[in-house]
Amino acid sequence: MTSKKMVLHFSKDNWNKPIVYKLVKEYNLSFNILKANVLPKQDSFLVLELSGPKADFARGMEYLSKSGVRIEPIEKEIIREEPKCIHCGACTAVCPTGSLAINRKTMEVIFDSNKCSACELCIKACPPRAMESRIV
Repeated sequence: MTSKKMVLHFSKDNWNKPIVYKLVKEYNLSFNILKANVLPKQDSFLVLELSGPKADFARGMEYLSKSGVRIEPIEKEIIREEPKCIHCGACTAVCPTGSLAINRKTMEVIFDSNKCSACELCIKACPPRAMESRIV
């Protein structure tokens, strides 16, 4: 089984084609949309986590390339340096995926790295610089 987070870039010519549908139907892949910006007749993108059997995954990537979709693997991850975090919540205001949230009972910031799209907005928003990016 292969699972990768990636950005799929669509052109104004292929933004409305059933490309992701075909990944599911014809290539046996599942996906989770982490972030999207798809607008009519404009360059668009999807941040996805794609998963599936290794052979099907490779065939799916080949299909994307042939369909004119530019694939950008996310080769980094966001980590939180726990001792630096002061739980101010500034990062939660900019997180588009909800991977950073405030636990209302404890008023502490919780970080779910599985939801993170590695957009790095939290890094810029964090006053004590507890959020960091690292290459995987």
